[in-house]
Amino acid sequence: MLDPNLHPYRSDLAATKLKGLVEAARFVDPIRHQVSAGVAPLRKVPEPDGEQLSQALHGDVIDIYEERGGFGWGQMHSDGYVGWFDMAALSAPVLATTHKIKVLRTYAFSGPSARAAPHFLLSLGAQVALKGERENGFVAVERAAWIYESHLAPLSEMALDPVATAEQFIHAPYQWGGVESLGLDCSGLIQTAFKAAGMLLPRDSYLQREIGRPVFFDQSLTGLKRGDIVCWKGHVALMTDETHILHANGYHMAVAQEPLAAAVERIGASYGSILTIRRLDE
Repeated sequence: MLDPNLHPYRSDLAATKLKGLVEAARFVDPIRHQVSAGVAPLRKVPEPDGEQLSQALHGDVIDIYEERGGFGWGQMHSDGYVGWFDMAALSAPVLATTHKIKVLRTYAFSGPSARAAPHFLLSLGAQVALKGERENGFVAVERAAWIYESHLAPLSEMALDPVATAEQFIHAPYQWGGVESLGLDCSGLIQTAFKAAGMLLPRDSYLQREIGRPVFFDQSLTGLKRGDIVCWKGHVALMTDETHILHANGYHMAVAQEPLAAAVERIGASYGSILTIRRLDE
């Protein structure tokens, strides 16, 4: 059975590409859109207060299969996640992006000046299409006006250390389904950190515990290293060294670093024992 979080199908509607693989009342081709807001929540249901499952950042491409009441049901190109998007946050046609935000966050301004009105915030990893005009250290970009050019990097530029990227988010608020600098969840932090290093990981914790290779561990929790991903049922954390983890969590309601041993005792009460520890760099 295909994972409905990663494959666009319901009993009443499915993507044409899934014909023969799933049953649905009708099959449709998508209309491609692109996120033109700073961030676009991906919701479980087409309602403004619907549960947020994930987020798409500025420049992300979305295949929309159905529109209903101002929302569109679609699939993200980057990680394949499926859900409902506010159509007001999307635009067409899709523009070829050239650069990405390399700092934790920056503003898109109405003009080439720090005194210009800010349109919206752009978080680390958001992608933009440069127009080419430059003034006062700012560069003009499609659908986002002006951005301080030193906050941009070519799409080909990759971070060297995912953990260092994740450490930039320390104290960021916990936000269920978030991947933005203003708030994210445990798997969103892991995905964002490795994406900056050119490794596109799946969105959810149950998928992240299948990536890479397993690392042997016992009750001593020795032999771990920076970059290992510690996985519980429903939670993930990133090792910053042999004994400490970094994770977005509901206990601190923020991204926090703490000793793994202390976290294991506390997390065990809610999520049980560690299921696996994964390593991606070997």
